[in-house]
Amino acid sequence: MQAGHTDREFEAELEELRRGLIVMGGRVEEMITDSVRAFAERDAVLAEATIRSDSKVNQMELDCDELCLMILAKRQPMGSDLRFITLALKMVTDLERIGDLAVNICERALDLAVEQPLARSPEIPQMAELVQRMVHDAIDAFVRWDDELARRVIASDDQVDEIYGQATRDLLDRMTTDPKTIERGIHVLSVAKWLERMADHAENLAEHVIFMVSGTDVRHNHKAAQA
Repeated sequence: MQAGHTDREFEAELEELRRGLIVMGGRVEEMITDSVRAFAERDAVLAEATIRSDSKVNQMELDCDELCLMILAKRQPMGSDLRFITLALKMVTDLERIGDLAVNICERALDLAVEQPLARSPEIPQMAELVQRMVHDAIDAFVRWDDELARRVIASDDQVDEIYGQATRDLLDRMTTDPKTIERGIHVLSVAKWLERMADHAENLAEHVIFMVSGTDVRHNHKAAQA
């Protein structure tokens, strides 16, 4: 009887961890949206609010880490449960870093809010939309144990890289043509780079899901195939 009670407690702890990752992922998605909106609309108030909200994501990371370590010490899990817990430790790190990159974008939004507007780069909202979808789908794949969805997330990174390359070329051409735009253009280039890095972290999340579901380590495999 006691063993059954312990099993129920273990399942409740795993569910708490799962929910924590979902909530953290949702908050990070919001940060991506808000940071890009603050950047596009030169909204200093939204940028500052998004920067402040990063502390919540940081606390979520600490809470998830603490729960993972408690479960590992208390339950000594094996098999798929062990994969789930150890990969949760990695996933919260990627999510926290995406939040940090959103903060970086907000800081650039604050810098640009006091400058003359620069002609919009259509690639930035395109990248942001793709990145947010990648993060959402990676978390969804985690919830549903869906390695096929996770593989689609990985495939999407190529599209982000392509748009990033186009954005870089366009911005460099613009700065070369009009040197007065160089400082503002560098800020926009930084935003594009940070969105590209967010996509890399979303790709990491998807790789974690594939390993959790199938036990297959796909890190670097798809990159090697493209080389």
